[in-house]
Amino acid sequence: MTFAKLGLIEPLLRTLQALGYSTPTPVQAQAIPAVLAGRDLMAAAQTGTGKTAGFALPVLQRLALEGAKVDSNSIRALVLVPTRELAEQVHATVRQYAEHLPLSTYAVYGGVSINPQMMRLRRGVDLLVATPGRLLDLFRQNALKFGQVQTLVLDEADRMLDLGFAEELQAVYAALPRKRQTLLFSATFSEQIRLLAGLALNDPLSVEVSPRNAAATTVRQSLVPVDKKRKADLFCHLLRKQRWSQVLVFAKTRNGVDQLVERLLAEGVKADGIHGDRPQATRQRALDSFKAREIQVLVATDVAARGLDIDDLPLVVNLDLPIVAEDYVHRIGRTGRAGNKGEAISLVCADEVQLLSAIETLIRQTLPRHEEADFIPDHRVPMTDASGQVLKKPKKPKKPKKPKENSAKRGLGKWMDSSDDAAPTVKPVRKVPSFGGPRKRKP
Repeated sequence: MTFAKLGLIEPLLRTLQALGYSTPTPVQAQAIPAVLAGRDLMAAAQTGTGKTAGFALPVLQRLALEGAKVDSNSIRALVLVPTRELAEQVHATVRQYAEHLPLSTYAVYGGVSINPQMMRLRRGVDLLVATPGRLLDLFRQNALKFGQVQTLVLDEADRMLDLGFAEELQAVYAALPRKRQTLLFSATFSEQIRLLAGLALNDPLSVEVSPRNAAATTVRQSLVPVDKKRKADLFCHLLRKQRWSQVLVFAKTRNGVDQLVERLLAEGVKADGIHGDRPQATRQRALDSFKAREIQVLVATDVAARGLDIDDLPLVVNLDLPIVAEDYVHRIGRTGRAGNKGEAISLVCADEVQLLSAIETLIRQTLPRHEEADFIPDHRVPMTDASGQVLKKPKKPKKPKKPKENSAKRGLGKWMDSSDDAAPTVKPVRKVPSFGGPRKRKP
């Protein structure tokens, strides 16, 4: 199978040849003809298998062949993504594919000034990549019109249709033309999301080129049990012991990101962090430095879990397990991409056993465990399996036993001097506790 046999036009084939793309991936082979034919589509494939090309190439071809001129403040195709970083990455890829086509592309997202984006949209854009919040801001300020939209793409559709984006998506759907092509691309689809997607698509073609919600087979996965308070210590220990050259670390909270980065910098490790509180320019600079291997460790919340393409990333470490099991698949999908081998290590404490069980159920495999000698947890992590069962409850730590006392001393307390070995000859008088003042005698 070649890209030419899929029906792509010569300018796109010339671009793909220059990029070194020779054979379409399974998701591309199935998605490209369907999109060219104008079908609505739900495509599920493991991360790193070329989903972006699966929708970008045919959408660009349809825009180029139609040849309609885009109006001022208008767009003809819209790609929605969940994060700013993914918007930048998808747009960079789309711009590469469109190199030999007479089409304009642009990306809009929050965290930066809206004014330059409003100015650029005045000339109209053929294909726009956007995050939902900034897209609606531009629409509500009359800087963007949807009348010419013919194709809507939801990239990382499971996150886009999650409850956190429900209101934004509903507002976007209400503003878009009813007659349009809608494409959903993602690595994971839950049953609830499939039901929601069914409401937005018209007779969609479903494409699944790998087991649903499966983790990439190119990634070797494992976990290390550890007490929660010692996770940072264990990571720093493994970083030195294993001599990791480059590692992407996922933490649950923004404070967790900042604390680990601060510690690594104090220990002389080149590190930086990405999370929602940091300005977009700072986040992009950290990501660019990591891609250029100018820093050794990049610590991030789940804003970096979706779609980020980092060439030959050897290792992902989960400092904390994600609350949503599907996010685990996306996190570890940052390594082992494009057929390369990768490794994913999770540092798991007893409090996370239910999260671990949910992940193993989702990916249909039990993660192998490796204990680190100096970090064996006091609070043991119960055994789990891919059926979703917690096999053993964690043992409660035993309380230290108190030394036995002489029976005569027990119960006497301060009435007997500790240096006295003999029992007192006079029975001590017990004090009567007071309950709200002196007791009154009955008359």
